[in-house]
Amino acid sequence: MLKIWRNRTLRGTLIQGLVLLGTVALFASFVLTARENLVSQGIATGFGFLERSTGWPINFSLIEVSDRSPYSRMLLAGFLNTIYVGLLGLAAATLTGLVVGMMRISSNLVLNILGTIFVETFRNVPLILQVIFWYALLTHLPPPRGAIDLAGVGFLSNRGLMLPAPALSAMDLAILALGLLGVLFSARRMGGTRSGLTWVLGLGALAALFTVLLLTGRAPDMPLVSIPELRGLRFVGGLTVKPEFAALLIAIMMFGGAYVAEIVRGGFLSVDRGRLEAAKALGLSSWQIMRFVHIPLAIRAMLPALTNQYIWLMKATTLGVAIGYPDYFMVVSTSINQSGQTIELLLLLMGGFLAINYVIGGIMNTINARLAIKGRS
Repeated sequence: MLKIWRNRTLRGTLIQGLVLLGTVALFASFVLTARENLVSQGIATGFGFLERSTGWPINFSLIEVSDRSPYSRMLLAGFLNTIYVGLLGLAAATLTGLVVGMMRISSNLVLNILGTIFVETFRNVPLILQVIFWYALLTHLPPPRGAIDLAGVGFLSNRGLMLPAPALSAMDLAILALGLLGVLFSARRMGGTRSGLTWVLGLGALAALFTVLLLTGRAPDMPLVSIPELRGLRFVGGLTVKPEFAALLIAIMMFGGAYVAEIVRGGFLSVDRGRLEAAKALGLSSWQIMRFVHIPLAIRAMLPALTNQYIWLMKATTLGVAIGYPDYFMVVSTSINQSGQTIELLLLLMGGFLAINYVIGGIMNTINARLAIKGRS
């Protein structure tokens, strides 16, 4: 026994095992104590409530739900709403941050000043205030009967933005999105001159799939494109972008874009000037230096900070509860008030955000590992 204890590897393994065992025992005691207390107070435990009807509706969902939907389906709707607004917000914040970041490093004084004003304005105002500001602005637009006409194909009112939409279901859109991801992955794997052919064939296949879904995935009397029309005090048909969704998306885009802009600026400024001068000495043009030297090295410097920022922005979608956007956090909060299953629903809430953010972190870490310069830690 003394020889085993003197072995550093075995001693470390034994200590780690004891710590892990103690942690599991402590967690199990907490769970059993909480369960005993709940039972003594007559509070039901378990996840059987997920099959009960909720009795309350939500105003936006990617899947069909009603006030008779069970808790499980309502939670799924909230989870999908969070992913939907979160991914769109990350994409919009990235594009905004890229443009503003390039303005910040531009030699043009006007663009530099405009980029600085954007960053200093939206970075220093709390996100929840921006969410409430945009929501108040959107809900103070004209009512439906006085809606702003957008060239006869769309309308803007305090009920939201009404736009034409193809007659496709959420499942059809999901199939097209998966197809686009497949094209992106295939083009990345092919590389070189073959990637161009992959893009042409892939986009052609997506166009054919879109046509087939548009023609077969609708009722015979349904038009190919649904146009919004004013009937009474509301609009029917088309696609409606709710003010709650738009306000949260704009706030994430502006707030996140300000931070991403600084990450982009820092990434470009971190590139060693000697490498840029070496590329210029080799006879590369300014565009070639930017494409083959400056951008790749800057992206490597940006990725760790971008990963942290993306995860933070995804968690910031919970601020939608302040304006009534039915995201995962709001649906869980309402479910707790209605069902009383606090512990179970909090576990589901934490598990949902852990899954989302672990996926984002895993994807970004994989990209970071692929782009890392070989031979350097």
